[in-house]
Amino acid sequence: MHAQRTKRILVTAVAGAVAAIGALAPATSAEAAPSAAGKRSLVKVLAADGVRFDKNWKDFDIMEAAALAVLDAKPDSPVGLLARGGTRLTAFLPTDRAFQRLVRSLTGSTPRTEKRTVAAILAAADVDTIETILLYHVVPARTLTSPKVVAAAKKGGTVTTAQGGTIKLHVIKGAVTLLDKDRDARNPRAIPALLDLNRGNRQVAHGIDRVLRPADL
Repeated sequence: MHAQRTKRILVTAVAGAVAAIGALAPATSAEAAPSAAGKRSLVKVLAADGVRFDKNWKDFDIMEAAALAVLDAKPDSPVGLLARGGTRLTAFLPTDRAFQRLVRSLTGSTPRTEKRTVAAILAAADVDTIETILLYHVVPARTLTSPKVVAAAKKGGTVTTAQGGTIKLHVIKGAVTLLDKDRDARNPRAIPALLDLNRGNRQVAHGIDRVLRPADL
């Protein structure tokens, strides 16, 4: 019953985001200015250790698998922006452990491997739902390095995602915390050791310890 309720809520989030998916906000002149910024894509960062599952829960194999599943079913999905290194964006990337925690939160069970975690995600959500969740982790047209993220968090700033929803940034107990739409679950925090992935390029990413939720589950 709980899984069915979760599906209904996520499907509602998908329906509300359809019009916003792929709509990119224009980059500000300050963010667009550095023409020397590289064009290495975040997909290359995700695939740096090969397209495979392993026993390292601190990397992004599940995020990569989810993105590939979406693009396999929907080649024209805006998720493909992650492969276009010339397009500016910032991504908040949940680690493999973050996805394992999501499955435990939604189903009550804890998959013991990355492969089983992916299988549980695919069983709980359809491709459109997964697409919406992934896009909720992407801030389009902006290259937000960690100093910019921290500055925004200290002011309680908000960023608009490629899904169309917003995320509030705060500093809570010294940690950059991202406030999503789920009021009950613990909010994701930026992982200090995983900040500024791909820095120097137009696409940058920051690792987070929970999956952002575009709806109140």
